[in-house]
Amino acid sequence: MENKNLRIRQKIKAKKPAFKRQEWFRTVSLKSAWRSPRGIDSKLKRGEKARGSMPNIGYRSPKLSRGLDPKGFREIMVLNPSQLKKINPKTDIAVIGSTVGKKKRLEIIKKAEESGIKISNF
Repeated sequence: MENKNLRIRQKIKAKKPAFKRQEWFRTVSLKSAWRSPRGIDSKLKRGEKARGSMPNIGYRSPKLSRGLDPKGFREIMVLNPSQLKKINPKTDIAVIGSTVGKKKRLEIIKKAEESGIKISNF
């Protein structure tokens, strides 16, 4: 299901910098996960070059490839076997919910195999 938008998304993601929290390297208690800078004297907020980059709309992926998995399928959460009826095997892929037990999980897998639906996490 490889298409042009997925290739464009891949190129954009390759160029995208790792957005890290400001001053993350100074303090052990700060994790590197992104937090928006809020201080009035923040160099990162002002956009100084050497301070790293901030997330903005220019890094967004094409509209048609948003929400798709790497192979180009739309992921749909499935919690019981009857929800498999909503899935189109050509464009969608099933994701079994984490709270589904073993018995019902096996039912979902069996029914998906019968109807030719792919499951990403079983």
